[in-house]
Formats: sequence, structure tokens, C-alpha cells
Amino acid sequence: MTILVSTYNEQEEKALLDFLKSRHYDYKSTDEGEIADIEFINQYNKELDEAEAQIDSGDYLTHDEVKKFFTDKKKRISGN
Repeated sequence: MTILVSTYNEQEEKALLDFLKSRHYDYKSTDEGEIADIEFINQYNKELDEAEAQIDSGDYLTHDEVKKFFTDKKKRISGN
């Protein structure tokens, strides 16, 4: 099992690591790249949740509606 913990400062991180050592827990520190990946994933998941909420509320266009929109737009631009 993996538990992800974000500390707010070095002092808090040191206290957490000391606690983990005292209880003989295995732990792994993350590097900045991994933190960036986690932030990206969190943002991505948030956007998916928002999109699903829009769909659930009926706020969406079907594929056919989008095709019609762009066909009509192309006609208006080309003057046909």
C-alpha cells in the first residue's frame, strides 16, 4: 500500500520522517518530477470530474451536432 503525503515545509517533513523511522516504516521520498506528475494527474482528474458533471447535467453536444456546426460554419465562410 502506498500513501502519498505532502509536507508544507522542511521542519514538518523532518518530523514526519523521524516518526516513520521510529515506527520502522519503509518510505520513499519523491523528487520534483514525481510531484509535478502528481499535480498533473490531480488536475486531469479534476477536469474529468467537471466534464462528467456537465454531461450528467445535459450540458453537451452530440457528435452529429458538432459535425453540423462545423459544416454550417464552413458553408458560411465559403459563401455556399
